[in-house]
Amino acid sequence: MALNPSNSPNTVAAAWSDSVLSTSFARPSVMQLTLKDKAALHSAYISAFKDGGLFSVSSREYSLGDELYVLLTLPDDPQRYAIAGIVAWITPANSQHGRSQGVGIRFPADQSAAPVKRKIEEMLEQFSETDRRNQTI
Repeated sequence: MALNPSNSPNTVAAAWSDSVLSTSFARPSVMQLTLKDKAALHSAYISAFKDGGLFSVSSREYSLGDELYVLLTLPDDPQRYAIAGIVAWITPANSQHGRSQGVGIRFPADQSAAPVKRKIEEMLEQFSETDRRNQTI
């Protein structure tokens, strides 16, 4: 918004504040998620999401539909994967059955995370669905 003498100071300040607020909330959060072993990966992986997803323990408040960029490190893999995901599961504090507070991040439907999903599922082939509890479903 260009400043000119006809703009009152309150109008300029309000317009500037609105534009700053609207852009600052639109940016996705960035989360680092390091899974040190296959048991931790099994506990975090959400196979119920069609395109895959991961649960991350977090005390930060998120809402369903929030966009997140996850910088993911898998067990025994030096590569770090960047995944743009969506919050699709929320476990609040003090949940039943000893579940940790955190969020489930659904991988994008555009298949950009498909190679990571395949890699995770290959790593977890040794686990059956009933071997261990996970942090979600």
